[in-house]
Amino acid sequence: MTEGAPLPSLADSVGYIRSLGKPTAADVLARARASGRVAVQPRCGVGAHDAMRELLLELAAQGAPDLLTVTIDSHTRLGRFERALRLAHLSPRELNGYPLVAHGWQRGRELNEAVAAPLQIRHGSPDARLMFEVAVASGITSFEGGGISYNLPYSKDVPLADSLAAWDAVDRRCGELAELGVTVDRELFGTLTAVLVPPSVSLAVSVLEAHFAARAGVRCISVAYPQGGHLAQDVAALRAIPLLARRYLPSGTEVHAVLHEFMGVFPKERGNAEDLILYGALAARLGGASKLLTKTYQEAYGIPDAAANAAGIRLAQRANSPLLGFVAPDEEAAAEELDGILTEVAEIVEPVLERPDTRTAVVDAFADGRLDIPFSASRHARSEVIPRRDATGAIRYLSAGRLPLSARSLRRHGELLRAVPGAEPRIGSLLAELTADINYFPLLFGETVGKTSDKPEGGPRESRPSTPAGRTRTARDRGVGAASA
Repeated sequence: MTEGAPLPSLADSVGYIRSLGKPTAADVLARARASGRVAVQPRCGVGAHDAMRELLLELAAQGAPDLLTVTIDSHTRLGRFERALRLAHLSPRELNGYPLVAHGWQRGRELNEAVAAPLQIRHGSPDARLMFEVAVASGITSFEGGGISYNLPYSKDVPLADSLAAWDAVDRRCGELAELGVTVDRELFGTLTAVLVPPSVSLAVSVLEAHFAARAGVRCISVAYPQGGHLAQDVAALRAIPLLARRYLPSGTEVHAVLHEFMGVFPKERGNAEDLILYGALAARLGGASKLLTKTYQEAYGIPDAAANAAGIRLAQRANSPLLGFVAPDEEAAAEELDGILTEVAEIVEPVLERPDTRTAVVDAFADGRLDIPFSASRHARSEVIPRRDATGAIRYLSAGRLPLSARSLRRHGELLRAVPGAEPRIGSLLAELTADINYFPLLFGETVGKTSDKPEGGPRESRPSTPAGRTRTARDRGVGAASA
């Protein structure tokens, strides 16, 4: 399944990493935080080895990012290594990422040696043990994922107990590497299902994964949070990360906040997309993030080309300019959001952490809905959480499902949603309203979404009419069958 020589020993890999003479990902993150700037990283991954190397070189030359990405193909993510190897030989364009295991660690080293920036592996695998071994042998010092966050958003029927055990093996390997003097940055995918994820859901999952990682010996943890689109709420969520780390993780664990630029529906017009990219970069800086994962102006159309990717990097880097130091969030609103987020995360995770066997507690909690994520593809999450945007665009719980939120927390969300004209869910309206919330930014910019004859209500909630002209509020008009009411 892998080309080239057998994997080297861990000691050999450590010696190779030291011989590279380039900073590790943990070094880059630490320097970024110390200097008060946000490190910038694009996503990228193609199937052919030479094309992947050229892509990294082009992004390094045109965008000068602080870190670079090797995004892995879907077959490798799912352990279909033979199929990935066959396609890598016969038709690499059919792969939606770089098949690292198939190409092997020696070619991984070629990628690593081609660029000065450290590389990170991004994928979506519930069991990444072999991929991690190949990555380490390649000298790669940053690896994304976790037993919850790389299972429930991606896989239909992988038991949580299995993915948690597989990722525990990865984290313990990181602990071994740390003992040998190499710190691997373990980034946790708090982005989850990416769309309308309430901040406390994202951060609760990351707290639990960070708990497992730290206990296994991981020394550097990056907590990734998905930009929701509301500045005060996003800033507060990022500022919550170091506070949660101090509350729930052992001292001596380096923890970095990371912002993933908006992962939902992007505007189609280039200028609008670039406005959103800069907006996200500013949110990252104001929230104290150590790193930002960028987007491009081609986001609405699929996988970007290298030129657009490099342009996104350069634009995001502008947020570090001292000339933009006057930009500030509404601090009172951010403080209120921060208080709510910290309270809700505590209400969700502390009953789980109180159990003596945390891994079993996580499995049990997802089974009965005390842990949950919205819009999951997995049958091992209930997905009873229903989010909505409030009048200002902040993400709230329309329904918290069975999450153990207090009456006070639930009342806060209800009051914020009820402050919106037309926010009370109507029979048959929920799907249309959620679609409008998902299309928030295109509609905010006045772009047409979907059929031109079926303009959804959207953008800032306060601008939406409670009864749009020319429409009657029937389930059929909103594209929802009676059974969905």
